[in-house]
Amino acid sequence: MSMEIVLISGMSGSGKSVALHALEDAGYYCVDNLPPELLQSLVELKLTHHDEKVAIAMDARSAQGLPQLPEQLERLKQQGLVPRMIFLDASTSTLVRRFSETRRRHPLSPGSLSSGRQALELDIEKERELLGSLRDRSVVVDTGDLKSSQLQSYIKQLIEVPNGQMTVLFQSFGFKHSVPMDSDYMFDVRMLPNPHYENELRPLTGLDQPVADYLRDLPEVRQMQQDIQQFLERWLPRLARDHRSYVTIGIGCTGGQHRSVFLVEALAKQFELQWPTLRRHRALDFRASFLQVSEQFLRPTQAPEAPR
Repeated sequence: MSMEIVLISGMSGSGKSVALHALEDAGYYCVDNLPPELLQSLVELKLTHHDEKVAIAMDARSAQGLPQLPEQLERLKQQGLVPRMIFLDASTSTLVRRFSETRRRHPLSPGSLSSGRQALELDIEKERELLGSLRDRSVVVDTGDLKSSQLQSYIKQLIEVPNGQMTVLFQSFGFKHSVPMDSDYMFDVRMLPNPHYENELRPLTGLDQPVADYLRDLPEVRQMQQDIQQFLERWLPRLARDHRSYVTIGIGCTGGQHRSVFLVEALAKQFELQWPTLRRHRALDFRASFLQVSEQFLRPTQAPEAPR
């Protein structure tokens, strides 16, 4: 019997509980904070129960058992079970802010909540080093600017892609917001002509036909697309031969609204004929969430109905 196994790991405060909720909604049997030395036993137990989908979260709370994880993963591989590994990450400043907002103590901190920002930053960097080898084995998702609903959507997209073949994720972003930590390759396209300075195109995005037509007609945009495409055509097959499961290609412009979005869509359309392909537009997702919240605050309050 085959079994789908998803192993969620990552930095404390990066959203692992949110990811587990998404997997639970998708029909997975979920276990949080499983000691790595119990991984094999849990899988064997769930096989006897004929469970087809299992999701497991591991993090720094199981630090003593992490050195045993590579051996456990190799034993699963020998059984024909290859876990899909996802690592959630965020910048140190983002994690510090989240711990401050929730008033939680970092799991590696021996002190109290009042130990201070500097001590918290040291704990986070210690955790980053501790989980480094696990991060290298996984597809990395930067959750820094993601809302819970967006992270849940991303996790569901990742698990819907068939396992066993390298998946290519193209994501657009805006440098003025933040540089995503999860990109394996990053291309800066800020030198290209910017539709932001065209009045009729400014409110649109790279998903809209007028913007796509405008950019497609520019020789330098076509040259940039061709250069990135040729680079990826040369190196993606070699990455696949190196047993990579995921490759994330980041394309950034100033705001993440026009140029990077257009190029992500154009390149994804080219490469989806050869590889399982995902698309993500970080700035547009953030913009949509912001507009949704703004509409809630700006929506006029309905006047109470007059008594009859």
